[in-house]
Amino acid sequence: MIFYRENLTDAQLLDLYKKILKPRLIEEKMLILIRQGKVSKWFSGIGQEAIAVGVTSVLDESEYVLPMHRNLGVFTTRNIPLHRLFSQWQGKANGFTKGRDRSFHFGTQEYKIIGMISHLGPQLGIADGIALADKLQNNKKVTAVFTGEGATSEGDFHEALNIAAVWKLPVMFVIENNGYGLSTPTNEQYLCENLADKGIGYGIESHVIDGNNILEVYNKLSQLKREMQENPHPVLLEFKTFRMRGHEEASGTKYVPQELMDEWAVKDPVTNYRKYLTETGVLTAEFDEQLHNEIKQEIDENLAIANTEPEIIPTYSGELNDVYKDFDYEEYTHSEEVKNIRFIDAIRNSLEQSMWRNKNLVIMGQDIAEYGGAFKITEGFVDAFGKERIRNTPICESAVVSAGMGLSINGYKAIVEMQFADFVSTGFNPIVNLLAKSHYRWGENADVVVRMPCGGGTQAGPFHSQTNEAWFTKTPGLKVVYPAFPYDAKGLLNTSINDPNPVLFFEHKQLYRSVYQDVPTDYYTLPLGKASLIKEGNSVTIIAFGATVHWALDTLEKNPQIDADLIDLRTLQPLDTEAIFASVKKTGKAIIYQEDTMFGGIASDISALIVENCFEFLDGPVKRVASLDSPIPFTKALEDQFLAKDRFEETLLDLLKY
Repeated sequence: MIFYRENLTDAQLLDLYKKILKPRLIEEKMLILIRQGKVSKWFSGIGQEAIAVGVTSVLDESEYVLPMHRNLGVFTTRNIPLHRLFSQWQGKANGFTKGRDRSFHFGTQEYKIIGMISHLGPQLGIADGIALADKLQNNKKVTAVFTGEGATSEGDFHEALNIAAVWKLPVMFVIENNGYGLSTPTNEQYLCENLADKGIGYGIESHVIDGNNILEVYNKLSQLKREMQENPHPVLLEFKTFRMRGHEEASGTKYVPQELMDEWAVKDPVTNYRKYLTETGVLTAEFDEQLHNEIKQEIDENLAIANTEPEIIPTYSGELNDVYKDFDYEEYTHSEEVKNIRFIDAIRNSLEQSMWRNKNLVIMGQDIAEYGGAFKITEGFVDAFGKERIRNTPICESAVVSAGMGLSINGYKAIVEMQFADFVSTGFNPIVNLLAKSHYRWGENADVVVRMPCGGGTQAGPFHSQTNEAWFTKTPGLKVVYPAFPYDAKGLLNTSINDPNPVLFFEHKQLYRSVYQDVPTDYYTLPLGKASLIKEGNSVTIIAFGATVHWALDTLEKNPQIDADLIDLRTLQPLDTEAIFASVKKTGKAIIYQEDTMFGGIASDISALIVENCFEFLDGPVKRVASLDSPIPFTKALEDQFLAKDRFEETLLDLLKY
């Protein structure tokens, strides 16, 4: 292994040695603790330290780095107190996740580190969002994100690279090619000679670097960082290295040929760098021994601190209170001036006023810029707010949602428009596993609104007509809003944008241009989690949301003899159970009306809640009315049969007979 010091001083060379030695000594201690049963699981980075240390040393402390679970050197180079890391690994409260996640599955704003989730790919999109925020501020910062050679097979990898290339984002995509994805060798992961070659197709500058040579890593990345600061653009970096331990300690390395282990053992990054420093007279044996002793003492002292910390005592309130970031709802009241507008106009009005109020708000989506979106809601927004904040995206929903998370991490608000709610399936993973869980896992909120044009009645077929709110209402950490009227749509969307938690905002397409209402012209908010009582009666409680509110109104108009409470839920998560229970206790009968298919829909949960909490008040069975349990068809006759409109009246009248 050949080392070139270039312009580095002796002090800088020794500093890099200290940084690369520290994670190695911690790892050696961890292996002992694992054998003693004091640490439950460990993902070793032995043999890969030069990459984590080199990358992090190049970045300023104010620049974000997104590591993986083999990048202990990132955390130690950022000088996180070791006792906090030990607490994290032991599941103690003084760690970073309050015992809710393990290993390096955490982040910390204090040290500008954003930890991974096990799905790997989304963190690449997060890096895009962080870098976009930096680029919008023109602060010349660079973001580095780690991934392994196995994760380059994920779609998120390709989506994130494509976005970074198109938007010219200053992201270092760091691939640690260590030979194996768990037990799968590289020849079963990809066919190209070098993973860096994948950058060519995206127009990205790419490099292959010796990942075991700390000076090659540091010097090359220092040069690249200067270039990226002057001319923002992404780079794809493939670091050739090797994993000398198992995927995690329990899995071992029996699947690795011994000759391969022997070949890479002689390329050890710590041993070879120590030898170079010794031979050049930069490092003496005495100073090396002193460093070893100091680091080992630091490890032992910090372990003692962590060991004295008490085990976590679980409480229901402690767990449930951290699912969402606290949101102090601020009510903005409106003036008397109103205008009769459509549902779609109310959405546009909210977006426009929110963009003026929040200079850090960015809207992203397919065709939303000059074209104005599939439904023309953002038409003219580019002229008003510029292309930087009204961003056309490639067709890559997953990375765009993740980028929204990155924007939130770096001080921005994000709105992601799904062209149709159906298309959210390709962005499902980062919504339910990243946005929803981040605050619970490590206290980081996701200030992201995902707009969801949804619903049938327009003969758009199976891929453009779903109302898929139930995919998200069951996921803790998400809020779900589903208005039926223009007034509510504007006020609730304003609140959703203000809310620091992730919100799925459903907008029924059939209501866009068919429903009119007098709506205040100025800015106002409405609280989430509060239902609206549309009609009052004593015979039955009708619970609906979205288009079914209007269908229920049509039925009641046709049957004026029915004396009903009609509740428009407006928000599904949080759910206004107080309003539901109060009405059911008054009327004694309940029917829940949803457009979604029956099985597994939110009507099932509402029905269960009513039975559990209002059973003694019921005078009949709780009824549900929903669409057929089939995909939604295209032809009008088939779609009419699919939708619940024609079945609601009969079910309602039958319930009233009890």
